[in-house]
Parts: sequence; C-alpha cells; structure tokens
Amino acid sequence: MASVVRRSVVPSLVARGIARRGAAPALSVAARRLLPGSSAPSGLRASSSTLPPFTSERYPIKRGDFAEVTTADIEFFKSVLPAADVLLADDAEGGGLEAFNVDWLGTVRGRASVVLRPSTTEQLSKIMAHCHKRKMAVCPQGGNTGLVGGSVPVFDEVVISTNKMNKVLDVDEYTGIMTCEAGCVLEQVDHHLAELGLRMPLDLGAKGSCQIGGNVATNAGGLRLLRYGSLHGTVLGAEFVLADGTIVDTMSKMRKDNTGSYLRQLVIGSEGTLGIITKLAIACPPLPKAENVAFLACSSFENVLKLFKEAKGQLGEILSAYEFLDSECVTVLNKWTGVSSPLESQAPFYVLIETAGSNAGHDEEKLHAFLEHTMESGLVDDGTVASEPSKIKAIWEVRERITEALKHDGYVYKYDISLPLPKLYDLVNDTRKLFEGDDRVTRVVGFGHMGDGNLHLNITGPKFDPEVMSALEPWLWERTRDVRGSISAEHGIGFKKRDVLGFSKTPEAVSLMATLKKTLDPDGILNPYKMVQVPGGP
Repeated sequence: MASVVRRSVVPSLVARGIARRGAAPALSVAARRLLPGSSAPSGLRASSSTLPPFTSERYPIKRGDFAEVTTADIEFFKSVLPAADVLLADDAEGGGLEAFNVDWLGTVRGRASVVLRPSTTEQLSKIMAHCHKRKMAVCPQGGNTGLVGGSVPVFDEVVISTNKMNKVLDVDEYTGIMTCEAGCVLEQVDHHLAELGLRMPLDLGAKGSCQIGGNVATNAGGLRLLRYGSLHGTVLGAEFVLADGTIVDTMSKMRKDNTGSYLRQLVIGSEGTLGIITKLAIACPPLPKAENVAFLACSSFENVLKLFKEAKGQLGEILSAYEFLDSECVTVLNKWTGVSSPLESQAPFYVLIETAGSNAGHDEEKLHAFLEHTMESGLVDDGTVASEPSKIKAIWEVRERITEALKHDGYVYKYDISLPLPKLYDLVNDTRKLFEGDDRVTRVVGFGHMGDGNLHLNITGPKFDPEVMSALEPWLWERTRDVRGSISAEHGIGFKKRDVLGFSKTPEAVSLMATLKKTLDPDGILNPYKMVQVPGGP
C-alpha cells in the first residue's frame, strides 16, 4: 500500500512485494522499411516525426578514407547471413533505415545503406574480417538508446545490429552468474532472472529497449549503481570480436582469476571502438524479498544533501537507490506525459529512496526510524511510502519518464556530468541565470543519481540553436573541469563528446587511449568518429 507521510505521521508499512517496473515507452523514431521476413528491433516503432539534419551537415566533420559498400560486398554479406538479415536502404541517404540511422533523441543522423544482423559470433567474425580487408567502416548497434550519438553512423558506416544475438545461455543457481549474448534486452533478462530468485545489477529507464552488450560497451551506470557498483565489477567475462575478425574469448565465470591482464576491461566502456561484444558473464545478486520506495519533498538542496547523509547512515545495507529531481522535472513530466507527483503539496526538490533487503520486518523498522528522525528534524516536509508492486511502479515512473517528457518539450541540450555533491545543483542554478529571459530556451531542469554524484542537466528550446550551444559549451565543460568532475558520468563519450574529452582526461591519458585504439584497430574501422581521435585518423 502507499502511505502518505508528514512530519507528524510515520507510515505503517504493512504491504510489501517486489515490483517489476514497466518497460520504457516505445521509442519515437522515423519510419523505416524492412526486407520481407525481417522485424523491427525491440522497443522501436515507426513514427512520422521530422528527421534531424544529417550529422555531417550539422557538425564540421569529414568522412574518413573508408571504402564504400559495393554490390560485391552485399553479395558477400548475403553469403554469411540470411537475406532477411541484410537490410538495404531505399536510397543513398539511408532512406528506409531511419531506425538505425537516427539516435533516440533525434539529434544525430547517419546515411548507412546496409544493416547486418548476425546471429552468431562466427558470423560476426566473418563480417569483420571482410570489412577489415576492404577497410570498410562499421557501426556496432544494440538497442540504440544512447544519448551521445555513439550508436548510430556518422556517415555511411555499415551498421552491425546485435538484435539477433539475444539468448540467455546459462544461469548458475549456486553462484548467480549468468552467461548471455550481447543482444539480450535488459528488462527481459531481469524478468528471467527474477523467476530464478536473482536480478540484474543494472537498472535503467530504457530497460525495455536497451541491450546488455550496449550497456557494457558504454559502462552504463543507472539506478542500482549505489547498491551493486559499476559493470567493471559485476562483469566477470566477455567474448568480443576485434576489427580484423579475431574472436577473443575471456568468458571466465570465476570471481577469482588472477591470470594476467583483465582483457574484458578493455571493452567495458570502450563504446564499440576496440571490439564488438558478443557474449558476457555477469554476477547477478539475489532478488530482494522486501522492497519499499519513499517519495519525499524537501525545501532546499541543502536538505537533499543532508537527507542523503542520513539515509546512508540509518538505512545502510538496505539502501538501494537515492534519486533526486527538481520541481521543473515534475512540471514538464505532467505537461507531456500526464504523470504527476504522488504528493499533493509542491516543493522545490523531491527525493526517491528505494530500500531492498531480505527481511521485511527489519527493513520496515529501519525505514520507520529514518522517516521519523528526518521529519522531526525538518529535512523532509512531506512524503509517501509504497511497498505494493503497483504503487512502487507508479512512484518510479515519476523519475524514469522525465527523459521521455523532455523529448516532447522541444530540442534537448542534454548533459550527463559528475560533480562533487555540495556543488551538484550549483550548475543548474547558474545555467538558469545564463538564459534568464532568453526565448531560445524553454526550461532548465536538473535530476540524477545523488548516490554517485551524477547530475542530468537538461536544457530545452523550441529548436536547435547554435548560439545556445555555443553559450553552453565549453562553459559547462570548464565549470566541470574546475571542480575535478567528469564530463560524462554514465552516458559515455560517443560522437558528441569526443572533442572535449580533454576536459576530463589529461593529454597523456588521451594519448594512451589513442595508442590503444591504433594498436587494436589500425585502420580505425570500428565505430569511427567516436570516443577518441587517433592522430591522422578520422
């Protein structure tokens, strides 16, 4: 049940259960045509929305010295894959393949004329060996839910979709280690694991569409990082294919394997620039037997900070998530999705706290004491608590559907940064001051993962405006650098942040990244124009 709480009332948590939150809403992308017998990727649906300009027209970038796809190449691909898995565009501008050429935000667009959908590692290996021999650029793609332009082509790269590599291969009932293919959809895997008493250590708003291979390739953070840590720790093994088609198998399921360099770490967070992930071994924690979600109102960001400190101290091992959002998030959410705050009163800030544990009585006692203390001290002004699955899902929607709502608010200038907690919201206030009274900006909102210092700063406007972009960048990057933050907390570098990597990495670190790229992919065919620029490369 959901209980409304105020300073004078502490909720009675009598109902409990595990919520399986719903899939992310269907992605709105441009319409496309597929060859007979082919099917749309999970989570994508046709739409007549206006296509964005081509990336090569909006950004000052030149095509690399790569081969163009020929009829002979198409015939080779069809000799490796069924014809239904070789998707061809209607024209030279990628017509009919918009779902693969346009990113989820609708801000970047490529011209790929060929999309390949291998079902096995061996098929992918043959494709990459051919592309390497021909010096033909490729763009690996999972669920295409990325937010920095890393999952779509910039020019006419061959798109390699992992949609057909979607099997859970094994789950060890004793260790909880799962092996699966890269194209498995996160939410589907989470549901499968729940039937076995386990859960994924990762949870994202886009879980209904994003794929595990893409999650690992971008080192996605998400909503459970506070509890289970990053994928660098939970991914125990990986199989991946290099630019020349070499298959690298590091699929160890041992938690202890101290036999040299951890090669799997090369591809975690590499965004498909060093190799294409095909299989993974992931340590999955037990599914909690008791789960509660509290949605609380705070009068200031200072109280949001203090509340987080209290949550860590009083909730300890059962604290699973600590998310914050400002009032502008609730405003835009209600305007475009109809979802509203579960609280009747309004506040400048809201906090979503999730607890998850194995003993309902123990968890309720801790949460009860925490709420009583924080209300009496004035840190919390109002709130509601839920332990029924349907109520938990409804509260989580307030946080998870913000990104969807912002898409409807106009063009979104989207920033995903890490900052020291005391300075986390300063950047939101300063951005509002920067555009105060400016008709080119509709609103500035701030929300994110307080548990790991991750701010999602979003600025919307009626349309893309280069002057607004120039005002934001490099100003935002400089502010982030000055406090030793990160210009990308969890979304990756992709295409959009490649040229500003130096604001978070030293010249020596960037040079080493480029050396590694040049060593593993000498011709630069794997996801070119992304992550890091190799001297002399595209």
